[in-house]
Amino acid sequence: MQKILVIEDEKAVRENLLDMLDAEDFHAIGAENGRIGVQLAEEHIPNLIICDIMMPELDGYDVLVALRKNTETATIPFIFLTAKADKADLRQGMALGADDYLTKPFTRNELLQTITTRLSKQEAISKQTQKKLDELRANITLSLPAELRNPINKIIDISEIFINEYDSIEPIEILEKGEDINKYARNLYKLIQNFLILANIQIVATDPERIKALRNHRMSYPQSVITEVVTQKAQQVARESDWKLEVQDATVHISELKLKKILEELIDNAFKFSSAGTPVQVISTQDNNNYILYITDYGRGMTAEQIRKVGAYMQFERQLYEQQGSGLGLTIAKALTELHGGELTIESIPSKQTTVRLVLPC
Repeated sequence: MQKILVIEDEKAVRENLLDMLDAEDFHAIGAENGRIGVQLAEEHIPNLIICDIMMPELDGYDVLVALRKNTETATIPFIFLTAKADKADLRQGMALGADDYLTKPFTRNELLQTITTRLSKQEAISKQTQKKLDELRANITLSLPAELRNPINKIIDISEIFINEYDSIEPIEILEKGEDINKYARNLYKLIQNFLILANIQIVATDPERIKALRNHRMSYPQSVITEVVTQKAQQVARESDWKLEVQDATVHISELKLKKILEELIDNAFKFSSAGTPVQVISTQDNNNYILYITDYGRGMTAEQIRKVGAYMQFERQLYEQQGSGLGLTIAKALTELHGGELTIESIPSKQTTVRLVLPC
């Protein structure tokens, strides 16, 4: 049975609403003011809330603000019940996160239709979210064991050579094998770190206060960070002459550490999935509100379906290409960008080029 909380200070209106909801087989809960309404919402976690605006102690707006701050109640459909039909009042409520309005007086059919619409929409959102979670879980389940096994197996194989042939290995071979062990260990470390980062992002995304704190960060020298990351990534793959920068500075709403992580993943992909001798270009533009980066490579490219799947942790074309890395890079870059109020989009022509557009508030 679905629970509906009614927050209404007028006793006659509240009881009438509760009677109508009971008659429709809802589990109806009543609160006589906003303060009690917030308490009951946090205690019962209803499927939907109907709330009057003009009330003592806490008015409807304050109730909505309080509930949206709590991760347990933040996504509950919220319908304002009001005798006020002024457009400014409606806009204020919607800006705070209300889902709908019922203006007094209203009919029984209007009430039930509004409730049905909001509950149906919430159910559709829940199904969509669950589908994405199932897809994410399935892809992690399929990909993670192989991603962990590959570098571990390489390290085991090389270490066994050292153990079994220690008395006959040439110094130069020891150096080469040692470098291989270091490379595979670093790959494994990065994989584990990226999974921890993704898990933390998912936690932060449910906490409005932590999101607000993230967006309060500022930095005024993205040009030096971009140059550092591109130079470092190019050196790692021996492509020092394959990059071109046309970037400028601006004050952006992100910390240096988070910007560096986003860039590392995007630049790493640009070099990884393009061939030596082809350029990787990073160009910046700026408008009044945004700092925009375009990162372009002329390599494998992505299909429309692959682009759509970014964020669901997919490893594309594993059967055709040796997969270098876990495929988490774009997912992490996109999630971090969106946490900071920005946007990451991808345009690509398969087998020709890919351009990642990174937009950050400034």
